[in-house]
Amino acid sequence: MSDKEYEVGFGKPPKHTQFKKGQSGNPKGRPKGIRNLNTDLEEELNQKIVVTEGGMSSETTKQRAMIKALFAKAMKGDSRSSGVLINLIIGLENSRIANEAVEKLAPEDLAILESYKQKILSESKDPQEG
Repeated sequence: MSDKEYEVGFGKPPKHTQFKKGQSGNPKGRPKGIRNLNTDLEEELNQKIVVTEGGMSSETTKQRAMIKALFAKAMKGDSRSSGVLINLIIGLENSRIANEAVEKLAPEDLAILESYKQKILSESKDPQEG
């Protein structure tokens, strides 16, 4: 199709205004290779360190060492550490309960959800005019 036959309209901008191959639509945006907070935090928590526990040295992740320290403080009566641990345990239990609830859906319930999903998808593809 030549440039003269190209139809300009919704979703079809003029050829001269389209981005050139390899040109970013957001040149001042996040540079490639910049990592986000979650990635950095996960990497830091998974780094191994040497800890001494009961006179013996062992290698463990920073995350595990922090949890052990939190438990040790809580066991000594530190109320802040106990509160943090209780909140962590409650959050863990709530996520476990939510996962079990999804896994325990009966086949009939799953069928109802699937038919509803198909209905919604078909309505979004073929909107009725009214």
